[in-house]
Amino acid sequence: MTRRVKIIFAIVVLFSVLVSSCNKNVIYTEYRKFNENEWFVKEKAVFEVDIKDKTSLNNISLMVRHADGYPYSNIFLFLETTYPDGKMEKDTLEVILANTKGEWMGSGAGDIYDLKVPIKRNVKFPLTGKYKFAFQQAMRTDPLPLVMDFGFEIEKSN
Repeated sequence: MTRRVKIIFAIVVLFSVLVSSCNKNVIYTEYRKFNENEWFVKEKAVFEVDIKDKTSLNNISLMVRHADGYPYSNIFLFLETTYPDGKMEKDTLEVILANTKGEWMGSGAGDIYDLKVPIKRNVKFPLTGKYKFAFQQAMRTDPLPLVMDFGFEIEKSN
């Protein structure tokens, strides 16, 4: 990575942290960084969230930070959700990163793109306590190149 790209990346990360910390509706937001910008299948992005309110409505989003040279227009993911009572659910998700013209849908700084994708809206958590969300990339390529960070966010609905 060139020095210019590193500086732009640092600015994007700082801006993202500042913007997300200003939103009082955000219950949880965090990123997982991948070494050498490669996401291996065996490397799960795990987020543990302590839910204290089971009455409010929430929006859940995923955030992907990738380089312009990312070779696909999407990312398939396996999601394993573990509830506070130990119950587990598995799901498969697709995050679309580019439109049909091949243009990246995220905001860009240099050759780095950030995309926030809502995956569920107006969700009530059925239990209070610790939830574990484990994401695994489900693409045919291992490692998946040019994925820098993967994030998870829960915010109260307006």
